[in-house]
Amino acid sequence: MFNPLDHPVLVLVLTLPTFWISAIIGSSFRKGQQELEGEGHDDWNLLLGASLTMLGLIIGFTFSMAVSRYDQRKNLEEEEANAIGTEYVRAGLLPAPDAARVQMLLKRYLSLRIRIYHPSAASETQEIDTQTAKLQSEMWSAVATHATAQPTPVAALILSGMNDVLNSQGYTHAAWRNRIPTGAWILVVAISIFCNLLVGYSARSRSIILFLILPIGLSVALFLIADIDAPRHGVIRVRPQNLESLAKSLQSQ
Repeated sequence: MFNPLDHPVLVLVLTLPTFWISAIIGSSFRKGQQELEGEGHDDWNLLLGASLTMLGLIIGFTFSMAVSRYDQRKNLEEEEANAIGTEYVRAGLLPAPDAARVQMLLKRYLSLRIRIYHPSAASETQEIDTQTAKLQSEMWSAVATHATAQPTPVAALILSGMNDVLNSQGYTHAAWRNRIPTGAWILVVAISIFCNLLVGYSARSRSIILFLILPIGLSVALFLIADIDAPRHGVIRVRPQNLESLAKSLQSQ
């Protein structure tokens, strides 16, 4: 299902004209009305300042939510690489035929985990998930069979390591699904439109270029938030640096 929040540039393209038009509409409401003076002018400035302050706080909180989720995805990528690397070493304790099979499966599994991070894999997600589930089943079966036949502490250690490998993949996918709620996006956009209406209404100048200043700032801020929040798309995204480093290390062996 298409999600516009997965494409930060689309967020920028949609919000900029929306906010700009909101400011122009607010300016049109002001035509033909008397200028506010005295206490009325002060009250209006207070209302405008409070609205813009609230907007700034909400954008700041939303940005903080996006950054925390980005950090979580980054940390889980590192933990998954560590889990796979540790299990690869532990698999060497198995008898030679079993060790070779498990290590081969881990290498294939690692290549799939790297592949899922690339933007081009968005159209192949279902296929990659199917292959990943199949490999997980084969890896678990390989170590579980040996642990059942020879229930030794070493076998238990290898089995525990494989459990960490499988769990780390689940944690990573859960973090990818942990996005900024749609309700929060609706709230930010609605308040942004309201503030642009107020700014347009309060502006004495009718310059169209002047009305672009706040919409550009807000659109760029929302673009940045959407870019950080998108797991696979965008400029600022988690790259599988640790997984790729592990793959190079295993290839050299």
